[in-house]
Amino acid sequence: MEFVDTHCHIHEAATDEIGDQFMHDKWLNAGISDPQELIDAAAKADVHTLICVGCSLHDSQMALALAQKYPHCWASMGIHPHEAKDHLEPKVHKAFKRLLSQPKVVAIGECGLDYYYSHSPKADQIKLLEFQLGLAEQHNLPVIFHIREAFKDFWPIFDTYKGLRGVVHSFSSNQSDLDNILSRGLFVGLNGITTFTKSQEQLEAVKKIPLDRLLLETDAPFLTPVPYRGKVGEPKYVRVVAEFLAHLRREPLELLANVTTNNALGLFNLR
Repeated sequence: MEFVDTHCHIHEAATDEIGDQFMHDKWLNAGISDPQELIDAAAKADVHTLICVGCSLHDSQMALALAQKYPHCWASMGIHPHEAKDHLEPKVHKAFKRLLSQPKVVAIGECGLDYYYSHSPKADQIKLLEFQLGLAEQHNLPVIFHIREAFKDFWPIFDTYKGLRGVVHSFSSNQSDLDNILSRGLFVGLNGITTFTKSQEQLEAVKKIPLDRLLLETDAPFLTPVPYRGKVGEPKYVRVVAEFLAHLRREPLELLANVTTNNALGLFNLR
């Protein structure tokens, strides 16, 4: 049995460089300063492939450096909507574009729209999303989407591009949003949120995600699943999420592992 963590941020566990202070501090406060420690722990839980996801130019550079160092890690180059206001200059875009041709880059993201917080103006978020979707189209790369309380604005933008594929990361919504995701051929990424949500509507939607559209993730160091709430999130907890889903959806764990792993290998061209 083998699992893939399709969304983690273990590159920020390194002590010699900081791309995102908040993520870095999460690892530091947990006493973790070596990504190898996280990779080894994940392997013991049958999580053998990890995608390190960038959230800014510098953070993406760090994710790429880690992926190129460790054979079972890959990288997604992205600029998070929270960072939009600081990533609109042409020189930043030029530097970001150069990353996409590097070995072990398998996706663009996480990118999208986040209206839950107001770290960047909506107009700036939209500009940055359009920039990254254009690159995904140009480079034929899948996209890891971060959409929070913003689907209404997101779909008209998404629908102007042709041939986009990818995953809506950290799904925590309802059947209506799920239907829109699936109708566009996108995958759905599930993590620890599913294990501790109080929303029955969300859980009912999770049950109805077709197995061939499902991906597993952790968003480590965040969103630690039950029963490990209070601890820092780690890629090894993909197995915990899978065990919860197998029970919730009444599917054999081995089937869930095999299909979601094949989904990840296919979407991100890791075969």
